[in-house]
Amino acid sequence: MLILKDINFKRDNKTILNNINLTLEDNKFYSITGPNGSGKSTLAKIIMGLVSPDTGNIIYNGKDITNLGVDERAKLGIGFAFQSPVTFKGLTVYDILKIATGSEVGKKEACDILSKVGLCAKEYIDRELNNSLSGGELKRIEIATIIARCPSISIFDEPEAGIDLWSFKYLTEVFKEIGTKRSGITIVISHQERILAIADEIILLEAGEIKEVGNKDVMLKGILSSDCLRGGNHE
Repeated sequence: MLILKDINFKRDNKTILNNINLTLEDNKFYSITGPNGSGKSTLAKIIMGLVSPDTGNIIYNGKDITNLGVDERAKLGIGFAFQSPVTFKGLTVYDILKIATGSEVGKKEACDILSKVGLCAKEYIDRELNNSLSGGELKRIEIATIIARCPSISIFDEPEAGIDLWSFKYLTEVFKEIGTKRSGITIVISHQERILAIADEIILLEAGEIKEVGNKDVMLKGILSSDCLRGGNHE
């Protein structure tokens, strides 16, 4: 269980998150959505430890992790996929999958993981993680590393950003599988209806505050009639 208590965050004297209180239960799929600038990405980064809240506490399985760094949170089983995946000069796709699993994963297993995100293993397993790969390819590879790690908390920050429709098709299938298994806590920041529809619960942010949390069947209709699903940007 992950509990966020009274989380506040300001940047340049502007309130980004205001008094955020959330309880996220194990074996559930959560989608966080809201208008541009509502604080969604900042909230995700605070959970991962990429950003520190000004005030408040983050409790994971009864332990206060507010002051733990990214590496320490990763060791606890928290994984994060960025809006814009990073490249690693000199590392291949196979290398990054081995690093993600923390073990000497075989090429067959690595190929099975890549196939889940719609990548042909023969074409990608030995590719270097550099700018020769498109944004959509890098995004799918990064999601593959999260799948390989099987973290207890998986955070995906706008996974649909910058990818083509073909990649998005595979992306939604991956999240459907995650949603079916409901292993650990899955958090996806998204504007996309097809991703929101997979979630167990939707968390709606507006102007840095939680406007509503509820079952997706109850909330989706109201969200679709608003402007919350317009394309996103970095927050």
